[in-house]
Amino acid sequence: MTDSPVKTLRRGAVLEVTLDRPKANAIDLETSRLMGETFAAFRDDPELRIAIITGAGEKFFCPGWDLKAAADGDAVDGDYGVGGFGGLQELRGMNKPVIAAVNGICCGGGLELALSCDMILAADHATFALPEIRSGTVADAASVKLPKRIPYHIAMELLFTGRWFDAEEGKGWGLINAIHPATDLMDKAREMADHIASGPPLVMAAIKEIVREAEDMKFQDAMNRITKSQFETVERLYTSEDQLEGARAFAEKRDPVWKGK
Repeated sequence: MTDSPVKTLRRGAVLEVTLDRPKANAIDLETSRLMGETFAAFRDDPELRIAIITGAGEKFFCPGWDLKAAADGDAVDGDYGVGGFGGLQELRGMNKPVIAAVNGICCGGGLELALSCDMILAADHATFALPEIRSGTVADAASVKLPKRIPYHIAMELLFTGRWFDAEEGKGWGLINAIHPATDLMDKAREMADHIASGPPLVMAAIKEIVREAEDMKFQDAMNRITKSQFETVERLYTSEDQLEGARAFAEKRDPVWKGK
């Protein structure tokens, strides 16, 4: 282990990323840049297929921006690094799935970090909020993302009031995939990650690119881009060995062996 606030563990095709910055796992500029470097390296490593992001300890996942660091001179509009705040929400070409394992308090930029992931698992004691409005600022990324993830009126209430909600409420709105006892959270996240990592990586890359790029497109425009091979990941998939392997495995009634090429 090192003194770095961003700790990583490779486990086969899975990368586990732990935000470890006592006391609350808040993110300053240096930590954000380290997270961006970590996730960019994950994106570019052909041996890695999925990542898990969690927080150290049992109380905090992440409360977002480090206000103490800001008071000491960290500029709010400073250099967050290659992936923007937290390393994920603006990282270009991230065509691999990421699971957030929320192990405690998840608010402000911490909730925006979780929203940047593809799946959210939560400990049963986890709590969430977007309290920026109470300090006279805007939860910018959440204002873009949250109304697209949960019912509009609920998203606006959470943004306008900054109120706290628990994991059960979040799951009820479809924000959280599953809730687990705190002692089981990482085991369940690893179980999900291992299952996904066993699948076809080129298909997963295509899914992520299509979902991301088609978010603001009309349906037919998105379909036209797919059928005309205008998505790089889709074109790569349809000309890959894995595409043939999937068909052969089905015909031969066996499990496919995915090579990612």
